Amino acid sequence: MSDRFDTGMKTRREVLGDAHVDRAEANKTDFDLAFQTLITEGAWGTVWSSDGISRRERSMITLALLAATGNFEEIPMHIRATARTGASKRDVLEAFQHVAIYAGVPRANHALKLAKATYAEMEAASDD
Repeated sequence: MSDRFDTGMKTRREVLGDAHVDRAEANKTDFDLAFQTLITEGAWGTVWSSDGISRRERSMITLALLAATGNFEEIPMHIRATARTGASKRDVLEAFQHVAIYAGVPRANHALKLAKATYAEMEAASDD
């Protein structure tokens, strides 16, 4: 693999956690190997590994973009990642308020619903 892949895998683990990455890696097949390499190098090895903005800011931007484009299935994963990126609940709320104004209230409302459920799951897990 490339240096960018190695950097991406390191960043991916730092942001999403080992358990998530291990599950994803265990599910990787020959069919999606090229795609997994693409996102590891591009998203994680380039965008998320850049020092141009903080991980907190990147997390907020990512959540806002996911909500604005209706890619709701990725929101819980990125809410869980906020525990490692430093984005607070208030940061997430601010990002989703921007979504409401610039991309639509229904998308922001659904994103908030997903965030609330994911935060509740995270809090319940930390009580164990």
